[in-house]
Parts: sequence; structure tokens; C-alpha cells
Amino acid sequence: MRCPVCQRFFCRECVTEHEDRMLCSNCLAGLSGKAMPADRYWHQQLLVGMQGLSAFLFLWYLFFLLGQMLLAIPHSFHEGTIWQSEWWRKP
Repeated sequence: MRCPVCQRFFCRECVTEHEDRMLCSNCLAGLSGKAMPADRYWHQQLLVGMQGLSAFLFLWYLFFLLGQMLLAIPHSFHEGTIWQSEWWRKP
């Protein structure tokens, strides 16, 4: 659904009926004089975008480190020869 005033999408929980019209919460706040300023809205969206980008880069770095750890395992471990040796048994 879209708000008839600002044409933004909204969910059923964010909608309010006002004078026989369905309005989003931001437009309803604008009618009451408590609207969020437009510059604050874009700053908030920029902050959310930057947080999402930093989370993506952090997860990418963790996967990179996991790959580096897997590459550091010796080849003898992959060939199965390490399990054939007696290094884990104590006399």
C-alpha cells in the first residue's frame, strides 16, 4: 500500500485512518505539526546505509580470515597421513 500524500510504501501496522483517508505515520505527524524534518530523514537513511555496509565488510573480513586459516593447514593433514601417524598416542 502507498500513502496518498507522500507516495511512500507502508505496512499495515504503520497506517492510520484520518478523515476517511489511510495515511502513513510520518504524514499523520506532519498534519499534527510533529513531522520529522527532511534533512534528518536523509541523515538517518545514510546512517542506516553506512551501518549495513560496515556489517557487510566485517562479515566479508571474517570469511576471508576463515579462508586464510584453511589455507594455513599443512598438506599432510589433507592427504590423511596425519591420522595414520602415532603422534596422538602417548606411550
